[in-house]
Amino acid sequence: MPAYAIAHLQEAAAHPEIAQYIERIPATFEPYSGRFLVHATQHEVKEGSWPGHVVVISFPGIAEAQAWWDSPAYQEIAPLRSRHIEGDIILVEGVPEHYDPTATARAMRESLRAE
Repeated sequence: MPAYAIAHLQEAAAHPEIAQYIERIPATFEPYSGRFLVHATQHEVKEGSWPGHVVVISFPGIAEAQAWWDSPAYQEIAPLRSRHIEGDIILVEGVPEHYDPTATARAMRESLRAE
């Protein structure tokens, strides 16, 4: 099942370390079959507010995403970003190919009846 690293990064002034981070990050997730799905693209806010940027990196599974995050290669470059850009980053497992959201709704209705 696929997994994703999702980052909501705040606006930041250009800095040489950020450029270095961007240049080096692809090599850190290649051993884990990671790839950018969203990076340096515009977004349109439909509800609420979402200042800054969105980054989404896909991995074959949560184990690969966790291994990438914990890898010495990524941990070595992470400060190049974190010193200059604030943000929130999560690792999240995707849903199976034929995921049916109605099963989630059914379970929610059953738990509400039990109360």
